[in-house]
Amino acid sequence: MAILIVDDIPVNLMLLEEMLQHEGYADIYCVRSGQEALEMLATTEVAEAEERRVDLILMDVMMPGMDGIETCQRIKEQDGLRDIPVIMVSVRDDDEALAQAFAMGATDYIVKPVREIELLARVRAALRLKRETDQRKARERELVELTRQMEMINQHLMHMVPRDSLTVMDNRRYFDETLVREWNRSRRKAAPLSLLMMDLDDFKKFNELHGRDKGDECLRKVADAMNGVLKRAGDTVVRCEGEEFAIVLANTPSEGALVVAHEFLEQIAALSGSYAGGQTGQALTASVGLATAEPCRGSDMQSLIIAADGARYLAKVEGGNRIMVAHDCR
Repeated sequence: MAILIVDDIPVNLMLLEEMLQHEGYADIYCVRSGQEALEMLATTEVAEAEERRVDLILMDVMMPGMDGIETCQRIKEQDGLRDIPVIMVSVRDDDEALAQAFAMGATDYIVKPVREIELLARVRAALRLKRETDQRKARERELVELTRQMEMINQHLMHMVPRDSLTVMDNRRYFDETLVREWNRSRRKAAPLSLLMMDLDDFKKFNELHGRDKGDECLRKVADAMNGVLKRAGDTVVRCEGEEFAIVLANTPSEGALVVAHEFLEQIAALSGSYAGGQTGQALTASVGLATAEPCRGSDMQSLIIAADGARYLAKVEGGNRIMVAHDCR
């Protein structure tokens, strides 16, 4: 580990260097001013190096120009340098001198004339502290990187797995694939394709009143109710995210989709009784947007999604617990 000695008197530099070399420390730098120390730390890019060039600084307090106290303060102000222990060396041993040094971030303090046994003991302690700090920072960096990688893996898995873990329904990825497939099929068969976008009203408030566990239970019951509404094997219901759901109705005109939407609201109303009792009760309702397109007539699939979602939003703005039908999906 490398040690930087800062002292304006050459004989002091030589004395400290000899003591350290006698103990086996070979990587030693010597400079004669605080400014030189800062320049060296900057030019060796201590903050950026994978293996730090300096692990400990021994610095005289009383130097012309920038003294050791100010130099220590400037070092500790830099993110890449503040972890380097600084041992101040001075002829002063009064409380004021000690307080100043430690206030500026000094790790330790040695009074001149320097005794070799004391110097080496304090150097060993400071280097041990530096080593432990470096190891902790390395573990923190590894943990941050591992967390980032895990988040990426989880996001990837969420897109890979076609099932929503809470409701065991198909998820948004499956919805996207299904809509493309049914859109192409409807275009070949010259058949209408309907899309329902649904959102439970004020569900955040529902969670606040009943708790997260009840909210999850409610979402599972809503999922079961939606699956019960569908009568044909080719119809698809998915949980998009949160309290938002969607139903893809192949070969279904707007009138048929409206029947399904009303049945869904009836199922929600039936569920509402389970949660609406008591002083903290809240009726469970939903906003539904409905859009129908005919792919063979030049309609655009993205326009169908936008129309259904826009109708859902309008239903919510109008107070919720209703169905809004989009009439133009071109």
